[in-house]
Amino acid sequence: MTERVENGARRGDWMRPVVWAGAAVLFAAPFVARQLTSEMQWNAFDFVVWGAMLGSGVLAMELAMLGGGLAYRFGAGFAAAAAIGLVWVNGAVGIIGSEDDRANLLFSGVLAVALLGALLARFRPSGMARAMTAAAVAQAGVAAAAIAMGWAGDSLPPLLGSTAFFCALWLISARLFAAEARSRTA
Repeated sequence: MTERVENGARRGDWMRPVVWAGAAVLFAAPFVARQLTSEMQWNAFDFVVWGAMLGSGVLAMELAMLGGGLAYRFGAGFAAAAAIGLVWVNGAVGIIGSEDDRANLLFSGVLAVALLGALLARFRPSGMARAMTAAAVAQAGVAAAAIAMGWAGDSLPPLLGSTAFFCALWLISARLFAAEARSRTA
């Protein structure tokens, strides 16, 4: 898919500085919070992990900007937000119980479904739509398993809320990838 070039710039290049600026702001946010409150006690390792997570999201967006249309790019953005958010929330406070609860490891399966699905689809929009839908189903499946196994305990409201939130991100991503697939066949 060739993009129209105007004044030497590809259409959609406005996204690149927005993505990088957004990542810089997100990276700086914990540092600023650390200066404002004693509750924010990140060490160097926390910043390295946070930087790696943001870096992987920026890399995903850079790759999406190489050949995808606007819907594809936004689909990749929602998928990256879902993946980064899931790792961040799960590592920081945990979704099932506390962050130390081993049941939270099940959420790595959601990420594996999304990544494996994307690889199997070879990042084509129609396959990406199916992969992100599968990630939403996996997300809901982990919550259902946690509830069925009695692992949710007192964390049932946060489990249901976070499941709804992340499923929504995965499904918005799937919808955007499907829209991109339709636009390519039209």
